[in-house]
Amino acid sequence: MIEALEAYLAGINKELAVFIISMIPIVELRGAIPFGVALGLEWHVAYILGVLGNILPVPFIIFLFRPIIEYMEKTKLFGNLASKLKHRTKSKMSDMNKKNKYKLLGLFIFVAVPLPGTGAWTGSAIAALMKMRVKHSFLVITTGVMSAGVIMLAVSKIGEWIIGII
Repeated sequence: MIEALEAYLAGINKELAVFIISMIPIVELRGAIPFGVALGLEWHVAYILGVLGNILPVPFIIFLFRPIIEYMEKTKLFGNLASKLKHRTKSKMSDMNKKNKYKLLGLFIFVAVPLPGTGAWTGSAIAALMKMRVKHSFLVITTGVMSAGVIMLAVSKIGEWIIGII
């Protein structure tokens, strides 16, 4: 798989590839950091590029997600898709919404735990739909991304160590 990604990103240096991969929804830094480590980047370079690339889209998502979804819901072509996306995002935030005083903690945990369907993109969409203050949600999402980066870096280095033993 690494070879396929390397072939696809041929001509782009390793650092830029890690940065770009970390901005892709779903993959985010959960894929970018292990990719950077597998390419032989220094651990701190892979971490910094992964975190910065993952954080870059966050303010745009927070500001634009709700207006775009609301507009798309009114169209024939995208109405169904927008409604499903809004419903899916709201279902992920239902537990956080129950306890208003734990919204920020819930958002942090949601972003920090590197599982499929969690991360900066979904966390930003949740923050937008919950109408959270941008400065608070951005800080919480950034901290969550940094924490997820540490976890992924540890997993990557442990994996690298295990492969080196075999």
